[in-house]
Parts: sequence; C-alpha cells; structure tokens
Amino acid sequence: MVGELFRMSEPTQAPALSETRTEPPPDSAVEVRWERLLPAEYRSRVAALPVAFLPLGTVEWHGEHNALGLDSLKAHALCIRAAQSAGGGVVHPPLYGGMGGLDRPATVVMEGEHSWENLLLRPWLEKLCLEFHRQGFLAILMVTGHYGHNQQITVRETAARMSERLQIPVLGTPEYWLAQDEGYLGDHAGIGETSLLWHLEPDLVRIERIHGDPDYGKTDTIFRGASPELGARYASRIVERLAALAADMPHWDRETLERFIHAERALVSAQVRGWRDTGAWAAWARPHRGELAHYGECLVQRRFAEIEALASLLL
Repeated sequence: MVGELFRMSEPTQAPALSETRTEPPPDSAVEVRWERLLPAEYRSRVAALPVAFLPLGTVEWHGEHNALGLDSLKAHALCIRAAQSAGGGVVHPPLYGGMGGLDRPATVVMEGEHSWENLLLRPWLEKLCLEFHRQGFLAILMVTGHYGHNQQITVRETAARMSERLQIPVLGTPEYWLAQDEGYLGDHAGIGETSLLWHLEPDLVRIERIHGDPDYGKTDTIFRGASPELGARYASRIVERLAALAADMPHWDRETLERFIHAERALVSAQVRGWRDTGAWAAWARPHRGELAHYGECLVQRRFAEIEALASLLL
C-alpha cells in the first residue's frame, strides 16, 4: 500500500484560531467553474482576476466510509471557494488521474508511484499551463488532493519549471501543505481527508461504514477523530491562503518570481534526494512531525528564503 505516513495519521495539536482572524465569506452565487461559464461570464472572471485554478486528483479506494473520488472532489471544491473568495479567476475541471494508488478495488492507477518515468501526468500539466498562458492568465494554482510521493514531486517540479518557462508564477502543491499549521499534515482516508470531504461534500461520507472496513475500522481513531467541523477549520485556512495567493501572484515582479522558483526547486531537490538516498517516503517523515508547518504562511508572505530553509529539513 501507499506509504504508511498517509494511511491513518492523527492530526497534531493545532493552535487555536486567532480571534482577530477574518476571512471574507465566499460568494457562492458567483460561478467560477470554467465548463459552466458563458463567454461573457468567463471574460468577466478573467478580467477581475487573471488566475487559473487547476485541481488534481484521481479515483482511488478511500475506505468504506469515503467516496472514491475524494482527492479530486476536495481539491475542486477548495479551488472553487478560493476563486469565489478572491473575487475572480476560473477553475478548470478537476483532473482524475495521477501517479500511484492503493492496490485496492475501484482504483485507477495511471502511472506507477515508484517509477521515475512520467509519460502522462507531467506532459498533461505542461500542456494545460501552456494553454492557460496562451489564454492570458497571469498566474496558475495547481492543487493536488492526491498525495502519492511521486505525484507531489511531479506537480511541484512541473510548476517550478513552467514558472521559469512562461515567466508567470505557477504553484503546484498538495492542499494540506497550506494548512499544516492547523494540524493537517496529510493522510489517506484518515482524520484529515475524511473531515475535509465531510465538510465540503457531506453526502459523500458515511462514517458509520468504517466499522466494516478491515483497515480503517481496526480502531476507533478515525471514527472518533473526524468531523465536518474539523474539516471546516482546515478548509478555511486552505481557502484563505489560496485566495490570498490568487490575489497577489499576478502582481509579482521578476525578482519575486525568481525567488519563488528557487524556493520551490529547493523543495523538489530535497524530496528527490530523500527518495534516492533512503526511500520513496523519506522526505515526508519530517513534515509529519510538523516541521514544515509554516510553509503556507511563508508562501503567502513571500518569505521564500525561509521556504528554502524549510526544504533543508527534508534532507
């Protein structure tokens, strides 16, 4: 199975939310889904904010208690809320297909998780970035809800490379990297993912069915720990940061862009080195101890030198 780090991890103790923290509520009446926009609406959304959101995931077993499309569903929902909160931008339809996946029923594995070769995902992402650039977008946010180690590396590496090639900022990150300081460190159908889907798509979680699952029902950890309220807290932080990035990234100058690319490449280099030197999941041990908790904050505040320092923790 996919690395144990992403199986059923419990969240670390999260800091209390600041009483002064505010987040403008998303205008859920504003349509931002690319495929549902009429041309005039599309032009309006792009004029308001020339940012393309690209949610990524796959179809994969997520226990008896979660919908099979969990990864893409949550990434898509988070991107929609972020675009609505930011007041513009367009959300591309989610991509169902990534690297790796559990060896379980109803799972579609497009490419092997432990393979260096990538013939499908990377070129697809590259082509979409090229098309977004051709359409006049000034920033791209690729959010993957699927966490296979090679998926994470491929998405971030492609984003950094396309940022340099297109000379516009392209971020490629798992959604949990933006909420690590809330205690969400990524898991697979565990407390974090289940809580997020439960909040975002409440009809697609049947938590009582976990008791019949031989893997996820072995203990009451997820049953007792997951909740839509916890998912709402994680979602709020992720949406807040995605919206802030969407509003800011189109205005980055060349120096800011270069510092961003350098920081993201440092993360990729550390992840790849951990894979080569120790094992596929080596680079994710420290994030699961909370040592990269400030990545989202640093990213939003353009503290790219600190992100490079965080990258060194992966080695």
